Amino acid sequence: MYMSHMPPGPLAALIAGILILIVPRLLNYVVAIYLILIGILGLVHGAWW
Repeated sequence: MYMSHMPPGPLAALIAGILILIVPRLLNYVVAIYLILIGILGLVHGAWW
């Protein structure tokens, strides 16, 4: 399986969920980083079409 064919959303959500479970204080930062990454990936992916 190639990482380029894997959708980034589920992987980012999994990492964010694990981080929140380990350190609940990171919730605000994890959510902010997740939203920024999804936004950037959406813009970059949309630019290729």
